[in-house]
Amino acid sequence: MKLLIHGRNLDVTPAIRDYTESKISRAITHFGDMVKEADVHLSVARNPRVPQQIVEVTMFANGTVIRAQERSENLYASIDLVANKLSRQLHRYKDRLHERSHGPVHRSARDEEAGAATLPPPGASITEGLEPSVPHRGVRRKYFEMQPMDLEEALHQLEMVDHDFYVFRDAASGQIQVVYRRNHGGFGVIQAKDA
Repeated sequence: MKLLIHGRNLDVTPAIRDYTESKISRAITHFGDMVKEADVHLSVARNPRVPQQIVEVTMFANGTVIRAQERSENLYASIDLVANKLSRQLHRYKDRLHERSHGPVHRSARDEEAGAATLPPPGASITEGLEPSVPHRGVRRKYFEMQPMDLEEALHQLEMVDHDFYVFRDAASGQIQVVYRRNHGGFGVIQAKDA
């Protein structure tokens, strides 16, 4: 597994690097064959009145993004918390894969071919034809492939990335939609209204 460790507002000492590597490696011991890459961001809040040590980890497991973030007053405690969270998320991901592989599949060959026709050819770049430009200050652009999925799969992905929302392409309609966590519990979906 490829492990990248970055520091923001702190120097990543050999002791911090070793501790992070051991905790993340231990968290994914049983999932090592699935996890290909992990990106770890360690940061310290600039405000001295708010002693926040933040650890954010993004993992790529078989094409799925799994993300966890924890914060506390101690960097080592934050690393422990995020490692535990990642282990739980990987267990859920593995359980879901197991359920999916042993459950009935209700797809026809025609649906498989139609889905494959809309995907870019293997090895094609998703940024092909786009011109690089300097974004407006404060604007960060992200590009990623959107595999068509149903709402249930989008909800599962929302749990895996540990964000408040998840953008996806609906498999039935082909539209871009957003599923999000509601403040008072439950989920909501934002979709474009046909004119």
